[in-house]
Amino acid sequence: MNFDLSDEQKMLADQAKSLLAERSPYDHLRKLINAKAEWDEPLWRELADMGFLGANIAEDFGGLGLSELDLGVISQELGRANAAVPFFSSIVLAAGAIALAGSQKQKSEWLPKLASGAAVGCFAYAEGPGTRAPTVRLSGGRLNGVKTPVADAGVAEIAVVQCAEGLALVRLDQPGVTRSRLDSFDELRPHYRLAFNNAEAEALTGGGSALETLLDRAAAQAAFEAVGGAEACLYMARDYAMERRIFGRTLSSFQAIKHKLADVITAIELARSNAYFAAWAAADAPDELPGAAAAARLTAIAAFEMAARENVQVHGGIGYTFEANCHFYYRRERTLALSLGGREPWAERLLAHVPGSQVKAA
Repeated sequence: MNFDLSDEQKMLADQAKSLLAERSPYDHLRKLINAKAEWDEPLWRELADMGFLGANIAEDFGGLGLSELDLGVISQELGRANAAVPFFSSIVLAAGAIALAGSQKQKSEWLPKLASGAAVGCFAYAEGPGTRAPTVRLSGGRLNGVKTPVADAGVAEIAVVQCAEGLALVRLDQPGVTRSRLDSFDELRPHYRLAFNNAEAEALTGGGSALETLLDRAAAQAAFEAVGGAEACLYMARDYAMERRIFGRTLSSFQAIKHKLADVITAIELARSNAYFAAWAAADAPDELPGAAAAARLTAIAAFEMAARENVQVHGGIGYTFEANCHFYYRRERTLALSLGGREPWAERLLAHVPGSQVKAA
């Protein structure tokens, strides 16, 4: 296993990083928040033009057919920029679900649209705190129930819904669907309540194994996004510490600050290694994927949380203000930590896949 990116992957990362640095600076993010914008649509179009949206969608369906690691490179740069785009919802989850479990007709209809950015998708799996088994039902081509919270549902044309019978594909622009925007802690990633009342829907026939594979792959991509965000926090804290003077010396000269940043970079490198391994396992060792994805998920949550908190602490009082840039990552970190379920189910999944363990996967 190669623990470094290829030259092509490094070039892909540089292209994404340059585009996002130019199109999604912090002042632009503030403007989006002040305007209560749903998303950064112009940036989404540019990502589509660069081919990033179709990175790991098969060439037969309008994509580039790249690997999970290639997709992870893009996810990491989006996390670094804290971009206000529905990449995780539309490409990682919705397109991933259709690619894994959709019929040939469903793939032919929706994957090219998602790859080109002509349509946006979302993934509805949560039903409120403490609910693990889905209660939404699909019967006779009709969907009934409520999903909440659902990220990026306000700009999505379709949703892939986890229901009691498996996965269902539903158009959101129909009378049987009601969208209600929620108050989101992360204002750059809006969440919605979706209510289905005899909404027309199609089953995705891939079954339960497809859902598990989808969530494991999504956990790896969320880990890459968290690593990108954590690195941004690390460098933001470092730069501020090197500039800020206190008691006649730079903040970075204090041993306590050095220890904080050293702990953060250690956590980031562990999370990055686990994310790489999970992306590799998705393509080359599917039996290893469940445990690898859980490890990547847990270490990435921990690294991003530590980096976001220490970034605020290093900045001191100004770090808590809207004018500082720390809050973008603290908000995204809290959101990512709860997406795909919190720590507990992923810790159980990791334990269940440790050799010799007697813990059963949830």
